[in-house]
Amino acid sequence: MTSEAILVVTNLPDREAALKLAHKLVEARLAACVNVMAECTSVYRWKGKIETVPEVPVFIKTLKMHFPRVEQMVRQYHPYELPELIAVPISDGLKAYLDWLAIETQSLTISG
Repeated sequence: MTSEAILVVTNLPDREAALKLAHKLVEARLAACVNVMAECTSVYRWKGKIETVPEVPVFIKTLKMHFPRVEQMVRQYHPYELPELIAVPISDGLKAYLDWLAIETQSLTISG
C-alpha cells in the first residue's frame, strides 16, 4: 500500500545541515515531521579506514509513496558521497498521529 507510513533515518555532519534538510522536507510536504536529534559519535569503515566522527541523526516521518522524492532531496542537501538513508515501515501507531502524518503530506499527492 503506497500510503503506508515510514520512518526514514539519515545522519548529517552538523546541526545546521540537519536543520536545513528538515526544513526543506517539511516545506515541500515530503515529511510531516522531522526530528533533528542530539549529536552522536559514529564509527564506521569507509574506503578501508575506520572513521570516528560526530554526526546528527535525523528521523523523517513520511509515507512510503514519497520515499523517491525524499531520497532525491536528501541526496541534494547531503554533503556525503554515500549518505545513510534507511526507510523503516511503521507497522502500527496512534491512529490520530498516523492520520495527521498522511494529511500533512497529502497536498503533495494532490498538487503534484
